[in-house]
Amino acid sequence: MSYVEDLRKMVGHRPLILVGSVVVIVNNEGEVLLQQRRFPEGAWGLPGGLMELGESTEDAAKREVFEETQLYVRNLKLLNVYSGEAYFTTAKNGDEFYSVTTAYVTSFYRGSLQADLEESIQCSFLNPADLPEKMIGSHRQIIEDYLRYDSI
Repeated sequence: MSYVEDLRKMVGHRPLILVGSVVVIVNNEGEVLLQQRRFPEGAWGLPGGLMELGESTEDAAKREVFEETQLYVRNLKLLNVYSGEAYFTTAKNGDEFYSVTTAYVTSFYRGSLQADLEESIQCSFLNPADLPEKMIGSHRQIIEDYLRYDSI
């Protein structure tokens, strides 16, 4: 059982602050790796997830990317930290949370891309100029910030 699941048993649906990480993984063609998730239903997003106790945000990013894609990432560069009222969410089950998301960028990865079919429908490198319509909103913002950052 995860740390968040343990907390939910104690606090019910009350708001929590959840800390996680995502990674903008860029291939040689400048495409970004996206994951089509099972939850929220079919939405595309960046690979990543929540920290567990004792992890750094970078460790969480590396672990989550591997769990979701079977890729090992390294040389993570901090893009930004996203937090505040704009990142408040109420899940379908009524759980409320404020997310604090640390976004990293890398083009250093190895392994054979394979989506975790429990969490994902598919993973694919896509042109960031042609992002899917159904995306996790904050992840779209992160990619837009990456594109601005990369051109500086």
